[in-house]
Amino acid sequence: MNLKKTIKTFAISLMLAVAAVPAHGQDLLARQAPVDRKMAAVDTIMLRSISVREESESPASELYANWDNRYAHRATELPENYRIDLRHFCMPTTSRVITSNFGSRWGRQHKGLDIKVYIGDTIRAAFSGKVRIVRYEGGGYGKYIVIRHNNGLETIYGHLSKQLVQENQDVRAGDVIGLGGNTGRSTGSHLHFETRLCGVALNPALMFDFREQDVTGDYYAFSRATYDAESATATRLRGKQDGSTMARENSDNDFATNKRMTSGLTDQVQYHKVAKGETLEAISKKRGVSIEKICKLNHITKTMRLRPGQILRYS
Repeated sequence: MNLKKTIKTFAISLMLAVAAVPAHGQDLLARQAPVDRKMAAVDTIMLRSISVREESESPASELYANWDNRYAHRATELPENYRIDLRHFCMPTTSRVITSNFGSRWGRQHKGLDIKVYIGDTIRAAFSGKVRIVRYEGGGYGKYIVIRHNNGLETIYGHLSKQLVQENQDVRAGDVIGLGGNTGRSTGSHLHFETRLCGVALNPALMFDFREQDVTGDYYAFSRATYDAESATATRLRGKQDGSTMARENSDNDFATNKRMTSGLTDQVQYHKVAKGETLEAISKKRGVSIEKICKLNHITKTMRLRPGQILRYS
């Protein structure tokens, strides 16, 4: 009798133990789940840190011997060949209107592209990098910013109305760095945009297509032997094109009739280039628009003194 009772007790205990195994396993899984989530978060952080580290260990360190905040640019020896990574870019402005090309202009070399923007328009960093200079130059760039990028380029953003970053600040492609303006040596609100390699100005049209709001490829392979010919071709393909539907300059002082993208809609925008001695009243009569409208479109006052060559929007 005792033997039967013992066997029965043992069987019941065994059944309870077997039944407890799945529950115990479930408890283990429940305890493991938060650990797995934490490990996934750690993996994500590690991947991000690796990405940041790869960006910081950039080709720029091979091209520049020092970090100098005194000069906007100081030319050093260019490599014979150099591949510039154009991936992970952001167009510095959404404007598609080029008002002046890279190259010879008014008897001197124009070292960048002029892009039509208005005072207060958003200007963004073209690539990730570090802000080297935030300064004002009354006889030239006006309020300007210089950023050294991880791909070896330096970009310059001139004639800003406001600078929104500080020297030695890290920025990512697309970060807002300033606002469009008309400061310094400027005849109208626009962005003066330069791309430099080892301090030497390269034609931005080799890398940026403002009308298409895109870069020209994943990489630009710079070669000292072929640069001049490539630059001329880039200007012909992607620069300001007089007589085209994108930009037209003619004898009655029209600066351009362009299609501008605003909030995803295309509307007709027209500009007037101020002649010597012209007043707002004279321009108003010539263009058939009110002085108030011209002032509102250009963020100016009725008493503002106009300069010859200044560009005014009138529609």
